[in-house]
Amino acid sequence: MLSQASGYAASALGFVACSDSKSVLVKDIAEATAIPAPYLAKIVQVLSKRGIVRTQRGIGGGVTLARAPEDITLHDICVALDDPAVLNRCMLGTAICSDDRACPCHSFWKANRGEFQDFLRKTTVADMAEFEKRAKETGKNRTLWPAAQVAS
Repeated sequence: MLSQASGYAASALGFVACSDSKSVLVKDIAEATAIPAPYLAKIVQVLSKRGIVRTQRGIGGGVTLARAPEDITLHDICVALDDPAVLNRCMLGTAICSDDRACPCHSFWKANRGEFQDFLRKTTVADMAEFEKRAKETGKNRTLWPAAQVAS
């Protein structure tokens, strides 16, 4: 599971990607994605420092993507935000977990971690934008991602 910050960032960047390269104010992103604005502002600040987004203050300012949405992955977002999901560590957070001294989850996590990482590397902000567009068009709850999308 991704950290709350990474999940919020993915949703926010999906929304920004739907803006057709126009700057979007943090308050507008926050309102549209139901993310607390002060928390989102901090996330955007980190993403800006890490080259994921560009920010501009003042009239006409806001947030834009620094690269094409197809070129920004969930993995990139997680790395930028130091998400534990991309760290090579024990699923339970145990510091002493290894092949020699394995926790109860070690064999499961070792076998499935690669698949999880592959999913993060292939899922892009463009995918998140498509989800945002579909939710807007159908008027459905934007927090529900169809099972078919997750499974692909």
